[in-house]
Amino acid sequence: MPTRRQFLSVPIALGATALLPGAFATALAQETPALPDLADWDKVRAQFVLDPEWMHFASFFLVSHPAPVRDAVDAWRRALDRNPYLTVEHNAFTEDESRWVPGHVTRAAATYLGGKPTDIALTHNTTESLALVYHGLPLKARDEVLATTHDHYSHLTSIRYAAQRTGATLRQVTLYDDAATATVDSLVERLLRGIGPRTRVVGLTWVHSSTGMRLPIREMAKALKQRHPEVLLVVDGVHGLGAADEDIASTGIDYFCAGCHKWLFAPRGTGLVWANAENWARLRPLIPDFSELDGHLAWLQGRERKGPTTAERMTPGGFQAFEHQWGMLAAFRMHQAMGRGRVAARIRSLNDRLKAQLGENPKVRIHTPRSGDLSAGVIAFEVAGMKPEEVVKHLHDKHIIASTSPYAVSYARLAPSLVNTEDEVDRAARAVATLTG
Repeated sequence: MPTRRQFLSVPIALGATALLPGAFATALAQETPALPDLADWDKVRAQFVLDPEWMHFASFFLVSHPAPVRDAVDAWRRALDRNPYLTVEHNAFTEDESRWVPGHVTRAAATYLGGKPTDIALTHNTTESLALVYHGLPLKARDEVLATTHDHYSHLTSIRYAAQRTGATLRQVTLYDDAATATVDSLVERLLRGIGPRTRVVGLTWVHSSTGMRLPIREMAKALKQRHPEVLLVVDGVHGLGAADEDIASTGIDYFCAGCHKWLFAPRGTGLVWANAENWARLRPLIPDFSELDGHLAWLQGRERKGPTTAERMTPGGFQAFEHQWGMLAAFRMHQAMGRGRVAARIRSLNDRLKAQLGENPKVRIHTPRSGDLSAGVIAFEVAGMKPEEVVKHLHDKHIIASTSPYAVSYARLAPSLVNTEDEVDRAARAVATLTG
């Protein structure tokens, strides 16, 4: 029988179902029902049960499960409720590689992200993903982690905690003074200028939920590696995953951390880390895993584990919300069916439409770059004479879900996504216009 690693290394193009015994293929299909017709955006929107009394422009906050994901989660939950022992034992802890459901999830994720299934560790959210990486890195006293002033609390706090444990330091640089006027060249130049002699790791956020800026991560990674090939690059990618058309495995990033329960539509409480084998080998595991077979054997035999750290070894073990983790498969299948490029183009079109209309109002200041090359699905803006929370309250009064950015400098945010229509975008723009008198 092949090992789990050998099974997962079979070329992705073969597809998971080609390797499954008939009985298990049938069972897996029952727990991950066939996809609906997703040929047009009306059919995509029909997969969500969002309250129709509201226009939802904050879907990036926490996902409403679409029908394929709801069905998969419900099917796995029924299986667990019918027979929890056999369902978990046969699908999570089995030595039969063809039945190991997390392996099918990582295969689907690898098809979407690029790279190999063995590059991917399954987690519960972005925060956990970042913490696993930063606490796993072999930082030493006087090593420096360079982050930015635009990063989220979870990113910066993960670095700070790791630095406190190791004696390393955290330093932050500002990549732009005004996101709306930043350029690819200026972003790259400021990053490179910030690298110091003790910098060992750089932490970046792909899409800034503070301003809506989408960093040109491929260009920044290339410039960093050309100038400082020894510096590792860790990226918080949660607001780009599922919204941007990018092959993560070829970007030059060393560690890509993201929750999957936002733009990707995966079940709540799911996430991942992507890294190649060389970079996984650099890390020290933080949480005991339940997935790498040698770990269990080493425990039984009273010996040290063999080989380097892997994605499996870094995957947090323990009992999970298995129906949610396994339901990730339906989300990746849904996105593959819609098409990564098609999804990104739709989100870009809706955001371009809203930015164009908001930009016509002299009392509205848009902080997000107008170019779709430097933005994704989040639009941050101000209305003259109003606090962000006042803007959001007025929009809520009109049954438009908006949000504020939870940063020291806060803006109102609207985030057109696949659940929105052009008409809703136009109505949201008009609602903002009414606030300016």
